[in-house]
Amino acid sequence: MTAQRAAPDPGPAMLSQIFILSSKGDRLVHKGFRGEAGGGSTDLVDTFYRKITALPRDQAPVFMAHEGLHFVHVRHAGLYFVATTGHDVSPFTVIEFLNRLVTLIRDYCGSLSEKTVSLNFALIYELLDEMLDYGYVQTTAPDVLRNFIQTEPVLSKPCSLLDLGSVGLFGAETQQSKVAPSSAASRPVLPPHGDQGARNEVFLDVVERLTVVIAANGTPMKADIQGEIRLKSYLPSCSELRIGLTEEFCVGKAELRGYGTAVRADQCAFHSSVKLDEFESSRILKVTPSPGELPVMQYQLSDDLPLALPFHLFPTLERDPTGRLRVYLKLRCDLAPKSQALNVRVQLPVPKGVVSLAQELSSPEQTAELQPSLKAIRWVIPRVQGGSQLSALFKLEIPGLSSSSLLEVGPVNMSFELPMHTCSGLQIRFLRFTAPQPGLPHRWVRYVSHSDSYVIRL
Repeated sequence: MTAQRAAPDPGPAMLSQIFILSSKGDRLVHKGFRGEAGGGSTDLVDTFYRKITALPRDQAPVFMAHEGLHFVHVRHAGLYFVATTGHDVSPFTVIEFLNRLVTLIRDYCGSLSEKTVSLNFALIYELLDEMLDYGYVQTTAPDVLRNFIQTEPVLSKPCSLLDLGSVGLFGAETQQSKVAPSSAASRPVLPPHGDQGARNEVFLDVVERLTVVIAANGTPMKADIQGEIRLKSYLPSCSELRIGLTEEFCVGKAELRGYGTAVRADQCAFHSSVKLDEFESSRILKVTPSPGELPVMQYQLSDDLPLALPFHLFPTLERDPTGRLRVYLKLRCDLAPKSQALNVRVQLPVPKGVVSLAQELSSPEQTAELQPSLKAIRWVIPRVQGGSQLSALFKLEIPGLSSSSLLEVGPVNMSFELPMHTCSGLQIRFLRFTAPQPGLPHRWVRYVSHSDSYVIRL
């Protein structure tokens, strides 16, 4: 039930619309208050998204004007929180309101992501109803709103990551019991018959999955990392194992540690068996592994990645004198020269009706083929060395080629694997047993990054 309020004071900020967009420009939430949109709400969303993606992210203003309306926005967790107003309103007041809205959504839903907003759109609409009346801000106080909000939050399933940015370091000591132990921890890896052939080894894998969307002007629109530290033990029994992480590793944006380049995670979670008493002071995790696999730690980082993205693509599209469509792709690998990418695949959607494909590739180990069922060209590169550039020229014969056909080209989807590389910069300093082990077990640390989704718009 909506609270009874007095008539609004004409002094406060007057807002026309509030909408929340994903990093790809999808409208997740939209609410109008005064009917002042110059066109439909979809037109306004598209207008804002075109304006914001046409500029480099570090130059995108929080305040923009369009046909008598003003856009004010903030960006959190890859999402755009946007307010529009047709009146002379202090942008600082609107920014403060949007930031408080973000804080309230986090407080109610536990975390902030595209999935969280989609699952809790009803709750967010109810929040907006109580926070604003005819576009005037009424209250943002959690204690007041709690008396009127009736919708229960829907928690996202993959909530194994705990948001430690809002708790003192290290409140995780008290919260780690919320992370359910994985069934993989009891999975046997030793031979079933005795100890014959048992391997006296311990593997620690740092695995990261990268989700990226790059705008047509080369500006990253979304860059997320989902990471996990996994321990695989082949020892029948062992003493406590100490895992030393990068000393500059910090959780949340407020904390800075050490003197080197900061390695940051927005969210972090630990297995319930991990001891964290030395984590705050020395960034050391302690665990006593049993034979099998153990997910020691999971972490997430959104936007503002510490390292450059591994790939950038520079496309050129034109029609040659014979009427064919020429697509020239230059792929640059921005890894360090000693690093490399394996199993690189570039998928380029093309217009329907392509009857033939001619190609010129920059090296003989590359291959490319037209996949008619997918209406796409698949360019395969077995290995790309860091700092190198590769190119491909595709000549497509398309009957009835028109300028509108060019709109069907792209976006490019890439997949690849980066061995011995982490996009977050997280490293393992050491892997030690607290007590001597019989047989001198071998300890291995492996790093690998995968592309979960790597989209480049043309």
